[in-house]
Amino acid sequence: MNYTIHQIAKITNAQVIGEEKLLIKNIAFDSRIIYSTKNTAFIAINTQKNSGEKFIEAAIDRGIEVVISENYYPQYENITWIIVKNTVVFLQKLAKYHFENAHIKSIGITGSNGKTILKEWLYQCLWNEFTTVKSPKSFNSQIGLPLSLLQINPSHELGIFEVGISEPDEMEKLENIFHPQIGLLTHIGTAHLANFASEEQLIDEKIKLFKNSEVIIYNGDNLLVDSKIKQLYSTKKLITYGFYESNDVHFKNDTLNDKNIVVRYFNEQIIFPVHQRDEATLTNVLALLAVLKELGIRNDRIVEKINALKAVEMRLEAIEGIKSNIIINDSFNLDLDSLKTALQFLKEYNKPKKSLVLTDILGVNSNAEQLYEEVSELVNEQGFDSVFLIGNEISNYSELFKSKIFTYNNTQELIDGKHITEIENQIILLKGARKFEIEKVKDILELRKHDTVLEINLNAILHNINYHKSLLKPTTKMMAMVKANAYGLGSYEISEFLQHHHIDYLGVAFVDEGVELRKKGITVPIVVMNPEQHSYETVIAYNLEPEIYSFRVLELFYEAVQKSGYDKKYPIHIKLETGMHRLGFKDSELDELGSTLAQKNLKVQSIFSHLSSSDLPSEKEFTLLQLEIFERNSSRLIKNLGYTPIRHILNSSGITNYTDHQYDMVRIGIGMLGESQNSEINKQLRSVVSFKTVISQISLVGDGESVGYSRRFKTDHPTKIATIPVGYADGIPRLIGNQVGNVGIHKKFAPIVGNICMDMMMINVDHIPDVKEGDTVTVFNAKPTLKEFAEYCKTITYEVLTSISPRVKRIYVKD
Repeated sequence: MNYTIHQIAKITNAQVIGEEKLLIKNIAFDSRIIYSTKNTAFIAINTQKNSGEKFIEAAIDRGIEVVISENYYPQYENITWIIVKNTVVFLQKLAKYHFENAHIKSIGITGSNGKTILKEWLYQCLWNEFTTVKSPKSFNSQIGLPLSLLQINPSHELGIFEVGISEPDEMEKLENIFHPQIGLLTHIGTAHLANFASEEQLIDEKIKLFKNSEVIIYNGDNLLVDSKIKQLYSTKKLITYGFYESNDVHFKNDTLNDKNIVVRYFNEQIIFPVHQRDEATLTNVLALLAVLKELGIRNDRIVEKINALKAVEMRLEAIEGIKSNIIINDSFNLDLDSLKTALQFLKEYNKPKKSLVLTDILGVNSNAEQLYEEVSELVNEQGFDSVFLIGNEISNYSELFKSKIFTYNNTQELIDGKHITEIENQIILLKGARKFEIEKVKDILELRKHDTVLEINLNAILHNINYHKSLLKPTTKMMAMVKANAYGLGSYEISEFLQHHHIDYLGVAFVDEGVELRKKGITVPIVVMNPEQHSYETVIAYNLEPEIYSFRVLELFYEAVQKSGYDKKYPIHIKLETGMHRLGFKDSELDELGSTLAQKNLKVQSIFSHLSSSDLPSEKEFTLLQLEIFERNSSRLIKNLGYTPIRHILNSSGITNYTDHQYDMVRIGIGMLGESQNSEINKQLRSVVSFKTVISQISLVGDGESVGYSRRFKTDHPTKIATIPVGYADGIPRLIGNQVGNVGIHKKFAPIVGNICMDMMMINVDHIPDVKEGDTVTVFNAKPTLKEFAEYCKTITYEVLTSISPRVKRIYVKD
């Protein structure tokens, strides 16, 4: 986009306060991830759950000079305002105008699964056929789609855009903005089905996108989809793909097990190899081929393009590095969109200094000078301490970059140069095209080299938190429990991510945990659930907020506050005993507690208690009794105090099972990790943690031979046994050896055999074809799940996670 503020106002009927001649090329909607302020306006989007106007000040602090908002705030000087009735409608109206005046060929992709993969594959195949623009990441919603469309510029010939919906009546609005010439419908599955009355209603809603399409390409294996589209759009050009021979595009079934497969496209045959033969990949290949044929790509070129397809890696990894560095590994792909995404990710970290490793950008059909001018502008605004450029092309434009610049022809030169290994206490972003293999740089910079890793998906944590928030009132606060090293996942890394996403409180068990977070830059209020007597001075020194559960603790802490010279009312949190009989003030102590607090320079920030059995339907009566006691006793204490602190009693299972008792705040722990006792709730949550290792060696063990210490397992026939480098020192309990527990390889269970060793264990892989040394082994995630693994261990998921050794490398992923 490239409009003056005057033009924007005219297109959208907006009011302007300030300079109308300013040029706007970008619109930012999240104040936390503004990676460029040049020619950028901040839009304060208001939704039912939140108001973007709360973040106007943060956007201005980052350098924004133009704000799009529903309200005018005159206290901010030298800001130009675009005042609109509804920010989402404004965005959609501007995007509709922009798209309809661009006159480009367009592909619109909708469906339940596979939208992003097909978009990326189409881009890989078409960038050098047409000057192409695509949706960044998974921008496909009521807000994401308009922002994607606004990326179209006059040089673009083709646009590939995802369109996603989660509720009825959304698609009509999106089709009004964007009406693709070619409509592509991917697999219809269970995603968002809970919000629709039936699969039929979901299909009806999805296919509204094709109202004005000339061509519709869809999976004809779904007979309901086939019937609906033929009934509604019989006058359009319809192309079906799928496994059934009745489809226009399908595999010849007798070739699916051969080295090469044959696709029949109407009356033509196209032959090519496909290495990955899972159903989802093969279906996506058919959809891709159908679109390429519709765009007039020759068969030989299609085969070349499919052979050259790269896996779509949509993830960033954060890894603990040597010399107190954090390594952000995004060495999976590189284009302008993914560079912007990576720069946004950097905004989530508080490290004051940062460095960048950046390679040539390959596969972009545009003028190199113009491309690297845009790249350098983005990079220069981030204030990198050092920038390491790899590749002949980008090195030619090194003078455009303003940081301390190092240039190399290839990755090995960078490694041999040693400069990058001298960096200390920084965040280092590795961003490169796959050809340059900059993961080799990651290998020399990472702190732990263990093949066994615990992978934590940060986006899944956010999804799970947002799901729980969707059950609550918009005003209800949330405390995230990050005690015990955030259940073994890494307290700082999780806390920093949650702080970035505006969590209201963090909860730790002991003072040391809170101190560590404060030292690393966490500023969110932190409640210490069990402050020890000797730690009260440290609590005050680091601005932590203690749980107070007895008169003894109250007196000792108040004494420490007086000694510290603290001259304001220090925030404390009062714990009430409601039936768990662990810690807390009893009802007989409340009157004395109220009068005692009235005499002290303390502020009761919250009153809370803990439910012992909110996850057990059989204990509903007892839980309701606890809730009744809490209501009665907290109300009584509030009356004695004369003011109303925050109240909270619900934990993760309480949020889902007793939502009516949410009070002013809830506490989330295992729920944000994707675990619930309620099977229906579990379907809505995403798995967060994946414990992985690799096969070190495979041996053929003869009939009657033994495996491992104490010879506890003996074969009854020649058996393939794999050794993996994980043992009880990594947190695997010995009790799950000897065929009690399983691990996953190639989506099959492999039983653990023999005694588990300190650093290794052995597994039976006799029944798994094509298994080889170096293959990935899943200790838990999908097969087996974390819950299944906990059942092997005869314990709960909390204990499994908190038992994983610190020597296991933690990798933090955003996908």
